[in-house]
Amino acid sequence: MLEAESTPRVLTVSELNRLARMAVERALPVAWIAGEISNLTRAPSGHWYFTLKDAGAAVRCAMFRNRNQFMDWRPENGMQVEVRAQATLYEARGEFQLSVEAMRRAGLGALFEAFQRLKEKLEQEGLFDPARKRPLPEQPASIGVVTSPRAAALRDVLTTLKRRWPLARVVIYPTLVQGAGAAGQIVSAIRSAGERAECQVLLVVRGGGSIEDLWSFNDEAVARAIAACPVPVVSGVGHETDFTIADFAADVRAPTPTGAAQLATPDGEEWLRRVARLDRMLGGEMRRHLDGLGQRLDGLGRRLRHPATRLEAQARHLDHLSRRLALARHAGLARQHQRLDRLTARLAALAPSVENRRDRSEDLQRRLRFALRASLARKSVAVTSLTDHLAHLNPHAVLNRGYSIVRDQEGKVVLDSRRVDAGAAIAITLARGALDAEVRKCTYLDGE
Repeated sequence: MLEAESTPRVLTVSELNRLARMAVERALPVAWIAGEISNLTRAPSGHWYFTLKDAGAAVRCAMFRNRNQFMDWRPENGMQVEVRAQATLYEARGEFQLSVEAMRRAGLGALFEAFQRLKEKLEQEGLFDPARKRPLPEQPASIGVVTSPRAAALRDVLTTLKRRWPLARVVIYPTLVQGAGAAGQIVSAIRSAGERAECQVLLVVRGGGSIEDLWSFNDEAVARAIAACPVPVVSGVGHETDFTIADFAADVRAPTPTGAAQLATPDGEEWLRRVARLDRMLGGEMRRHLDGLGQRLDGLGRRLRHPATRLEAQARHLDHLSRRLALARHAGLARQHQRLDRLTARLAALAPSVENRRDRSEDLQRRLRFALRASLARKSVAVTSLTDHLAHLNPHAVLNRGYSIVRDQEGKVVLDSRRVDAGAAIAITLARGALDAEVRKCTYLDGE
């Protein structure tokens, strides 16, 4: 019994390999691994099997179809690559292998880091600021293209420009688009386009390729030349998923060279449709305008008469006015004669008689003299009466009869002895002169 309990559990090979796979996957996380491809096999299922080796070791690798279908390049034997892989164990045969999730050419990691550093640097300088982006001309008369004359991208661009906007003149600025010296030529072509000032918009284009093929468009000098270009720049480099520094520096980024040609030009067919629409509208408006003018002309034609007819009508009208004027003149003269007769009769009736007027004047003079003498007599009697009355009312007349006027210190006339105290100063006005006196004694009348 004790021996049975101490006996270790026996594992199957499947269980052992599964435990080993789990231990390997836990111990070794996903990592980037560099090496050379050998023994590459592409299975009918779409999976890729190969060996990744270096000078001292090799390891089996598998990259399944759901991973490799997104690659835009085909690996071959002898290529130096970097794979992002999970170390695992193929349980069916107990073989250690790498399950590859992504693959890139060797050195692309360093290129990507350089790309990121340059992008951050230029972005901090404001080279990619949206406020610097310029709008594209709506109807460019001339379009510049910076690309290789032998590139398929140029044919696509020219075909698109001819189809969409054949009115534009196309100026090609030839340059290398990959390889040694390509960046310098691209910079020279962009500067030449700006200096010559013969195009209204500039397309910088290149077809698709690997990151190494497109690396000339990640050059700092190219980005600065695009930003300094005096005309708007459209960047169409690579495929839709490719991004370069030139894309960020350009005023507009297009997904492809064909897309750049489309963004830089209006749709010619749509413009033709708009022009046709406007032509129809203009034609309709013109017809309506001409119809209105025709109706107005007809109306004026009906009102228009021959000059002889108008002269005859004016002559008849002038004769009519002449007759009316003659009648009015005769009638006016008759009315004036009648008025003159009436005024003459009234004047004769109002003419005065000299004898009568003289007699009346003498009578009025006599009556006036009599009335004046009578009025003067009445006025003289009234004046005498008033003079006598005024003499009676004169205070000096009273004073001449022995009376006097007594005033207190305030100048008020004293009428009552009770208003003055003994010892008070008083002023006495006499008929001739005045006295300043002092009251020695006050006597009051009985009963008062």
